[in-house]
Amino acid sequence: MIATRLFRKGWLLTVGLAGLLLTTVAATSQATTVRLQTTLGVVDIQLFDVAAPKAVANFLAYVNSGAYDNTFIHRSILGFIIQGGGYALGSAPNSTNPVPALPPVVNEFSTTRPNLRGTIAMAKLPGDPNSATSQWFINLASNSDLDGQNGGFTVFGRVLGSGMDIVDAIAALPTVNAGGAFSDLPLATPMTTTNFQRSNFVMLDKVSSDRANQGTSDSDRVFAYLEATFPQYLSPANPLSPAGMISRSASGIYYRYYPSSNAYVATSNGTLYYLGPLSGNQAISLGTLADGVGAVSQAGY
Repeated sequence: MIATRLFRKGWLLTVGLAGLLLTTVAATSQATTVRLQTTLGVVDIQLFDVAAPKAVANFLAYVNSGAYDNTFIHRSILGFIIQGGGYALGSAPNSTNPVPALPPVVNEFSTTRPNLRGTIAMAKLPGDPNSATSQWFINLASNSDLDGQNGGFTVFGRVLGSGMDIVDAIAALPTVNAGGAFSDLPLATPMTTTNFQRSNFVMLDKVSSDRANQGTSDSDRVFAYLEATFPQYLSPANPLSPAGMISRSASGIYYRYYPSSNAYVATSNGTLYYLGPLSGNQAISLGTLADGVGAVSQAGY
């Protein structure tokens, strides 16, 4: 069975072109990109998958579940930050619904990732460095004071290209004090009634990543089985987060990356591969995908 073969010394052999492609994938595609489609324009964000794996896995859990779709920027302080990820509009007038929170993520602040202009970081509760859940903010300036507060605020990505033009346009909007968490609420359009309308908010119509959600393909079934059988080698960044089990495609390779062990499993042209510390960071064949599917079917995957 594939499970018993996976790490047997001397059984695995380096392969040709597909192995080289997987090596290229490993070297170039670790950075996930997330797109915020706001009512003012598109903001693309490159995530620091390797440097902040827990924060990235946490963020992607919300992204890939659709939790950030139809939410809004609820806080904007000119020259400081814009903040989102916390609230969606409710069905009743002037009502909002909080984004359902996953378990808090462990703080991953590092002085090598300071809160510079254009970076995105996790928001959290005062006095609790490990309290970040769904809310995030984008730095409008180099906010070095945040690096020394509350254990430091974990930077887990940066805005790409002209995205800061959109972020700055949001920051330039007038704000109103709507009470509570909305004391600095940006208005996309002026209020014309006593009730807020959708058009008044800076909406995030859609938030998506360049990763594919875990599917039910044969490759995904085998990947899930290997994760469960060899968690010490193929452990998701955050076991509580579905983002820890995500597949991506590049250069004809369908694969998953595990930052905690810096390892990959992949399929290409009907063959299953591993690349990581146990193979000397070389792409090696684990056998055919068909053989793997036969094994995992018996295990109920």
